[in-house]
Amino acid sequence: MKRKKFLVEKIEVSGYAAEGKSFAKQDGKVIFIEGAVPGDIVDVFVSKNKKDWGEGKATHIHQYSKERVDSFCKHFGICGGCKWQMLPYEKQLMYKQQEVAQNFRRIGKVDLPEMMPIVGSADTQHYRNKLEFTFSNKRYLTETEIKSADILPQENALGFHVPRIFDKIIDIEECYLMDEVNNTLRNSIRAYAKENDLSFYDIKGHTGWLRNIIIRLCNTGELMVNICLGYEDEAATKKLMDFILQKVPSITTLLYTINTKWNDSIYDLNPVAYFGKGYVHEKLGEYTFKIGPKSFFQTNTKQAEKLYSITADFAGLTGTEVVYDLYCGTGSIGIFVSKFAKKIIGVEVVAEAIEDAKQNAALNNITHADFFAGDVIKICDDDFFAAHGRPDVIITDPPRAGMHEKLVQKLLEIVAPKIVYVSCNTATQARDLNLLSEKYSVEKIQPVDMFPHTHHIECVVLLKLK
Repeated sequence: MKRKKFLVEKIEVSGYAAEGKSFAKQDGKVIFIEGAVPGDIVDVFVSKNKKDWGEGKATHIHQYSKERVDSFCKHFGICGGCKWQMLPYEKQLMYKQQEVAQNFRRIGKVDLPEMMPIVGSADTQHYRNKLEFTFSNKRYLTETEIKSADILPQENALGFHVPRIFDKIIDIEECYLMDEVNNTLRNSIRAYAKENDLSFYDIKGHTGWLRNIIIRLCNTGELMVNICLGYEDEAATKKLMDFILQKVPSITTLLYTINTKWNDSIYDLNPVAYFGKGYVHEKLGEYTFKIGPKSFFQTNTKQAEKLYSITADFAGLTGTEVVYDLYCGTGSIGIFVSKFAKKIIGVEVVAEAIEDAKQNAALNNITHADFFAGDVIKICDDDFFAAHGRPDVIITDPPRAGMHEKLVQKLLEIVAPKIVYVSCNTATQARDLNLLSEKYSVEKIQPVDMFPHTHHIECVVLLKLK
């Protein structure tokens, strides 16, 4: 009988697989391993066991790889945010480049040009412009704390969710993903809440007042903070808001959002501006963007400029083209390339994002961009093309799931001369390239690292009509 779960001892990790996992081989079987890097000798608890492969987690490291470096964050190994801190940045880039190549070769199965070297990030710390922290009355306890003679109570915490544990929060003291202001805000608010006996949220019981802090720090210097609360308490809210403004006077917009729902999403709620104009402005290249508490915007502004510059370069615009920007969100890509195009047509299913896109176009005095809310499959018919022109270039930037198969078929019907495909998941991008290969060839591939110390990769691909 095949064992479902078992321990493999002292196995050498031989290579990098994908999505942050490495692999080792034993008796002709590949074992994918979380928490190890090539060159480590580890014990692996195999939790998924198939005929030709298994999957597990490193439980003990007998010998560290020569590739390893010391992590810089005290929460490394528990927090799931920056899983690759133990790898030198140049190695991270090498493995990301390798993953893109593997996905395109194995899943795409199309003729490919030579891939360009991945574009790394100049900043590998403090690169995010947005962070969200969660309050919880159940702090995650480390194995050492659990085993200690003095058993600690499951006390209040403010920080990040533990990977795959929905009701426990890691109490984050210092986070390197954003400027130091995030630490000042989080630690000050936590201390104030404890001193004033304010209740932290209980996700199982759906009780407690303090739920989330959402911070947005722009490269314009504007700082937006949104505090999410479980119920109305006017007096306590005023005291908390005033404390925050006194502690962090650099805040330009302070909001609070009452969330009585079971989930943390705020997209169907109404944030209230306690101080400031209720939004911030961010600069991306020469363009200014208005970002509200519910707006989507790229979370690494400096790398987004590189990503969009590559997109514009691949589009090869001369000023005469009609450009369709699909999954356009708040219009950032379309607006960024607008000065090189005759017309920009943005389509996005989220109506609120389209309103943001229209405001952003007006903010930048762009009169040749139109944005439409709805499903591309339904919107882009012959009447739409007659009214707005057929696309010379299509830019598509779908979510991680990639493009819907019906949209791929729609693109094959539209037959635009060029498609520039921007992706945050090269596996689904490769799948879509395979489907598009019926009429398109891949001309250029450019990976971009938006998130150092993580396994996430962005990639821009230029497709031309055969």
